[in-house]
Amino acid sequence: MKSALSAIALVTMVAGAPSVFAQSAADADKFVADAEAEQREFSVPKAQVDWINETYITDDTNGIAALFATRESEMRVRQAKDAARFDKVPGLSFDTRRKIDVLRGGITLPAPTTPGSAAELAKVGTGIKGLYGAGRGTLDGKPISGSDIEAAMGEVRDPAKLKEMWVSWHDNVGAPMRGDYARMTEIANAGARELGFSDVGAMWRSQYDMPADEFAKLTDTLWQEVKPLYDDLHCYTRGKLNEKYGDAVQPKSGPIRADLLGNMWAQEWGNIYDVVAPQGAGDIGYDVGELLKARGDDPLKMVKIGEGFYSSLGFAPLPASFWNRSQFLKPADREVVCHASAWDVDNKDDLRIKMCIKVNSDDFVTIHHELGHNYYQRAYNKQPYLYLNGANDGFHEAIGDFVALSITPDYLVSIGLLDKAKVPTADKDLGLLLRQAMDKIAFLPFGLLVDKWRWGVFNGQIPATGYEKGWNDLRLRYQGIVPPVPRDETRFDPGAKFHVPAAVPYTRYFLARILQFQFYQAACKQAGWTGPLHRCSFYGDKAVGAKLNAMLEMGASKPWPDALQAFTGSREISGKAMLAYFAPLRTWLKAQNKGKQCGW
Repeated sequence: MKSALSAIALVTMVAGAPSVFAQSAADADKFVADAEAEQREFSVPKAQVDWINETYITDDTNGIAALFATRESEMRVRQAKDAARFDKVPGLSFDTRRKIDVLRGGITLPAPTTPGSAAELAKVGTGIKGLYGAGRGTLDGKPISGSDIEAAMGEVRDPAKLKEMWVSWHDNVGAPMRGDYARMTEIANAGARELGFSDVGAMWRSQYDMPADEFAKLTDTLWQEVKPLYDDLHCYTRGKLNEKYGDAVQPKSGPIRADLLGNMWAQEWGNIYDVVAPQGAGDIGYDVGELLKARGDDPLKMVKIGEGFYSSLGFAPLPASFWNRSQFLKPADREVVCHASAWDVDNKDDLRIKMCIKVNSDDFVTIHHELGHNYYQRAYNKQPYLYLNGANDGFHEAIGDFVALSITPDYLVSIGLLDKAKVPTADKDLGLLLRQAMDKIAFLPFGLLVDKWRWGVFNGQIPATGYEKGWNDLRLRYQGIVPPVPRDETRFDPGAKFHVPAAVPYTRYFLARILQFQFYQAACKQAGWTGPLHRCSFYGDKAVGAKLNAMLEMGASKPWPDALQAFTGSREISGKAMLAYFAPLRTWLKAQNKGKQCGW
């Protein structure tokens, strides 16, 4: 009871803190120090409440999470407005200037100061996230949970059942939150305008050490750099789906039917590798999930393996609390948010992951990814509170991803999962690359369009009366996919993707797909690797680990080009490393697609 009362007292204290008035650089220094201390003190009980809510979804935990979200929003909006008052004060130090920018623009969904707005925004936001967490689809007419439906979409090959799962999930989860999402957008946009931004999307884009419009242009430039590889993969995949299902299900030309790609959102296609595998070169020689099952590895053992990779680079073991407090399995007795995430609850060493792990290759990779967040969090935990973050959000997502690129045959041999005699020979490389591309390359347009849609929603180019059309237009334009059935404006398919109701900016994942190959290529060069890039594993190389840790320790204390240069030697994000990794595959794809009508 004492801790609960203390938490409520803290919430009340945060809500009632006074605003400040800008006078001098010294006043700015004091304001930043006070704001940083206030956020640091509030962050721990807030994280604890959120953890409880996501691992035990009830009306009560939704209510207390909404209360804390309300107070956090009020605190951060107040601080952001106060920070804006120091924007033109001369003589600010680098750190004070940088922290003021973080305070002003670092809110995901800002509430306006209108009485009751913060509470309404928090209630609506918590409610739609709860709708997602408790969401159900159907398979064979029977209810199926979100985590189970994700797995089934990757395994089922009956197009009628795939359509049932796709439609039921999107209808049951997305459509009910449409009205609340529109209201959430309206409130948050009003808050962004109070902070001096044109809309929420412009505020999100302001956090990349460049003007918001320049950042949007950067993402477009990166997409154009890698788009030709996606186009080749799309053409090849569509042809294979046509061979399997026939013209009535998947025509030879035009877009691909979204539910046939092995993933509820068609964001990654690796689960249908069996459908697209090339004859004679498609058998890559192993399946990580099957290797794990054959050895009897359970979810906990899978996490131990992931920890072992980071330990081999010289990182300290995870704390005992990690193993005691993480959620590794979906509880049988309650609703939880199964979407994988990594947590740093106390800004020091209370690291956790939250997953509903299944013994398969996807979750094996996801574990390496989520642990990347944890090791990044611990590396920068000595930075000031406002710098406890990645150089940009794409960095945070890329760390675990580039480590996971090192899940190569050599690595699997090193950890005793693959027999050395069964390491695929060079003639299997096309299969290895195609399997990777079905996830890494296939994801790129989806990683870009989620926020393209939200930026359009926030700035009004996609009106509330056209949410569904705007979503499907972007899916067609960037991904070349279409829903399995017609969709009208009573639907809200964007809401069927966790990051939309949870208000998690998504461009970070697009950046991470690009950055991970830059990091990976740099690590392989540092390790002295001279073979094909896709075969490189830097497992066990402590020199690479030391240089990586030096970048991670910077947190958000410097502009992201400084952090990128510290590890890779370059200050520019580029798709060249990704193109180099997949160069042999692209040559092969072009040969396979010869004579086909590519594009859509």
